Amino acid sequence: MILDAARIVLGYLLGSVSGSLLLGRLRGIDIRTQGSGNAGGTNAFRTQGLWFALGVAVIDVGKSALAAWTGGCGIADGGHALRVALLAGAAAVAGHVWPLYYGFRGGKGVAAVFGVLLVLWPAGLAVMLGVLLLVLATTGFVGLGSMLAGVALIPAAVLFAPAPHRPVWIVAAVAVAAFILFTHRGNVQRLRAGSEPRFERARVLARLFSK
Repeated sequence: MILDAARIVLGYLLGSVSGSLLLGRLRGIDIRTQGSGNAGGTNAFRTQGLWFALGVAVIDVGKSALAAWTGGCGIADGGHALRVALLAGAAAVAGHVWPLYYGFRGGKGVAAVFGVLLVLWPAGLAVMLGVLLLVLATTGFVGLGSMLAGVALIPAAVLFAPAPHRPVWIVAAVAVAAFILFTHRGNVQRLRAGSEPRFERARVLARLFSK
């Protein structure tokens, strides 16, 4: 029990390493003072460019992947290993959003969720990425794509999650969807107000079918 708790705490500490804030410090900037003020990958791309954003993504996906892997590593019981790994991964996602080292002001958690799925359920990651890219290519709204990707994880878990642990994955998928909707509540308000910024260059499908 104590070891399990230590794995979860380690997950939070790993999650608190913010890619955009770490790389921003090396560049002499605080990304939270630029653009939307969020410390996530989207704002990193908008304000610092592609290569900076890719570095942020590698760190943010990698830290939660490491947290999830460490959480389940060495536990013989497969069901117990999955539950601890998910809790450690969830702690990493929480650390990403509320980082201990940066005044509890971080990103929105999507990249961190990707890292957890990369280790524990790659098919679920493929579903989320597919939905995100499809929505982005049609609407240009990253936030909307992220929210719909989180929601899409629920039917994916019901239909495709590994059978022995499907109930655990369904609970995890509902938690992911609810959490992403919560962290993107500002995007919901801007979408309703018509003030949400678009990535026009990403709207490749919209341009294709408008011709």
